[in-house]
Amino acid sequence: MLKKYSKTLIITTIIILLPMLAGVILWNKLPEQFPIHFNAAGEVDGFGSKDFGVFGLPLILVAIHCLCVVGSLKLEPKAENLEGKLFSLVLWITPVLSIVMNALVYCTALGMNMNMQIILPLLIGLLMVIVGNWLPKCKPTRTLGIKLPWTLADEENWNRTHRFAGPVWVICGMVIMLCALIGGTFLWVMPAAFVAMIVVPTVYSWLHFKGKIK
Repeated sequence: MLKKYSKTLIITTIIILLPMLAGVILWNKLPEQFPIHFNAAGEVDGFGSKDFGVFGLPLILVAIHCLCVVGSLKLEPKAENLEGKLFSLVLWITPVLSIVMNALVYCTALGMNMNMQIILPLLIGLLMVIVGNWLPKCKPTRTLGIKLPWTLADEENWNRTHRFAGPVWVICGMVIMLCALIGGTFLWVMPAAFVAMIVVPTVYSWLHFKGKIK
């Protein structure tokens, strides 16, 4: 199974490391104190060295990416169920995240005004919409999906839960994106949307397990 995805793993790893090249090109223009963390208001509240910002962050992402992919394929007892578009999507999340987040960090380091309070929720909401579209196609595994004792024990429960959860995630993702654009007093809706994405499918799955939903 790992051999099947080895080419994709190599390509995605290279993409994750691409921001290092940008950092080398921009090296003389980048500050020594590198922004590496943003608070909920989108303000920089953590700094690191330029070396860590340019080289350390991409290398950490590569380590996480390879560990998750290799671990999933090697340790998953139902590895054959990982095949499909959802796992392909998982393979590309970290590379896209590396390019987008490093671009935002570099722009901030260079003094550009990046409104993280809008940009980050928009990206997160978009990711939730994309994942929500693929959740109904997710096959039973212990790696991906809504892994509850009763979903793992009953394939029908798993399938119905994920078909139900897909639209819930899409709606919540769209709400998060809308709240990012509206801002202000609507920001409290975003945490509620995150909670709903987890709680609503879990309750539905449990009700099906108890025979309350036919």
